[in-house]
This record gives sequence, structure tokens and C-alpha cells, in this order.
Amino acid sequence: MPKVSSLVVPYASYLRVYEPLAAFPEPERGHWARYARRADRPSYQDELRRSLADLLPTPPVPVPVHESSDAFVVEADGVVCVCPWRTRLRGWQALGELAGQLPAPVLDAVLPPVVRRQTAADYEQWLARNPDARPWIRTSTWQVPLNWFVLVADEERQYEKGYEKKGDADAEGDESGAVACAPVLRYRTPMVQARRRVARGLRTLRDTLDEGPLVEGLTDVGRWLEEFHPRSLVELDYGGLVHALSEEQLDADHSAADVAQGIEALRNGDGEGAGEAYARLMERWKAVRDRQFSN
Repeated sequence: MPKVSSLVVPYASYLRVYEPLAAFPEPERGHWARYARRADRPSYQDELRRSLADLLPTPPVPVPVHESSDAFVVEADGVVCVCPWRTRLRGWQALGELAGQLPAPVLDAVLPPVVRRQTAADYEQWLARNPDARPWIRTSTWQVPLNWFVLVADEERQYEKGYEKKGDADAEGDESGAVACAPVLRYRTPMVQARRRVARGLRTLRDTLDEGPLVEGLTDVGRWLEEFHPRSLVELDYGGLVHALSEEQLDADHSAADVAQGIEALRNGDGEGAGEAYARLMERWKAVRDRQFSN
């Protein structure tokens, strides 16, 4: 489990794709093979700390100068899969979305216009040389987008409660200070399953609903998934959102099941059942989003 940092964790959730080593060309494949054997691989909180530290200098550094050579690593059925951070690319993309998320005076105070213009120009030049670039990680703040839950199933849910782990005893039997570990709530599913669920979900939604954010978002996610190796793993991780929810709320959160029930109800013409599932989801996630404006 990741250790709880003294740094306030941004309340963000993540959708990650882990590709098998075979999906990467050399010499990148060799780099990731060596990297996966390291015992000191950083955690997602380490990535957050590095990114936030870059905002402290004057002027701030909105995206790293160099692309990250780090990744998240999992092993499934004996196959090593990696999810490259690509922090620089994701920083560029996130910067392009900030204008719609923050009032202009706040945005100018955090990232002066001259810094944003130069960063945007750098991204445009880089993208011209790398037109097929795409991130392995998607991020959402203060919520998990409902279309992400279409990719996973309730039986793939992994919930580990937070706890305090006592340190090892020394020679005299005294124990060092306790180490606090954050709760973890995530789903992992094979890429083939995620793509199948997207296809079935889109068929149902398009047959029963008008075009809207849910259909558009799921279409976009489906196109993104097609960019990756078919033997990849897809992970939906609540990330820092676990710090915005109580243990009881996390334990009771079965949003993937609610989304699946809602889509199944639509497929069966059960508008009332679909409405009930949607109401549960809206009540749960509105309570989380509203905390964004608390002080």
C-alpha cells in the first residue's frame, strides 16, 4: 500500500493502461524490463510531489522540462505490464483544460499568461514531431467519471482499508513510530473485457438515450483503449479520492455495480430501474464534488 504523505494529496482519480513489455519497441522495452526489476520504484504520490514542487519556483514550471522515465508496474499471470507516467505529456494536456476550470484571476496568479503561452508553444512544436503521442493515464479531479465504470465489473473491485503499521522492534524491544497506510479502492480488468463492455454499453446507450456527455465520454474512452495492446490491463483507481471519503463510504461504494445495473435496466426497457441506479450514483458523487468548494 502507498504510505500516507504529509503532503495534502490532490483529490484525483485515475484510469490507467498497463501494457505488456512486448508492446514496446527496443530500446524502450529493455528500459522497462530493467525498470520493473527495481525495488525502489516510486509511487503515484511521488509523482504528485514532484509535479507540485515544480509549481513553487518563480516563475513556476507547469510541465517538466524532460519527460519522465518512470512507470507503474504490475504482473498478471506471469506477464510484466507497465504504465509509463508520461508526466510531461499529461501536464501539457492538463494545462490546456485549466482555462475552463479556474477563474481567470486565479489562473493568472497560479500560472502567469506568459508562462502558459510559452508552454503551449512548446507543446505545439513537440506535438508536430510526435503526432501519435497519447498518455497511458487519464486523470479526473473530485470524481470518477461515470463512463469509466462501464469498463469494469463489481467482482473486479479491490478495496483495502487504511491502517497503521507498527515499525520493527529494535534490539531492546522498542518499536519505532507507526506508519500510516492509505486505503486503496481500485478495479483491474483485462483490456479485452474493457473493450467488450464499452461496445455493449454504447449499443445500449445509443439505442435508448440521446447523445450526451455519457455517450460522448464513453465513445472517447473506447477510442483511447483501441490505441493499446490487446493483452493490456485497465485499472480504475480512486487515487486521492480515498481521502475525501470515509471508511464507511468507501466500503459501501459499488459504483461499477450501479452503472452496470443502470445499463442493464435500459437494455430491458426498465426506465424506473435505470433511474434508481442513476439516482444512487448522482447522490454519491455529488457529495464528493461538493467538497471541492468547502473550506
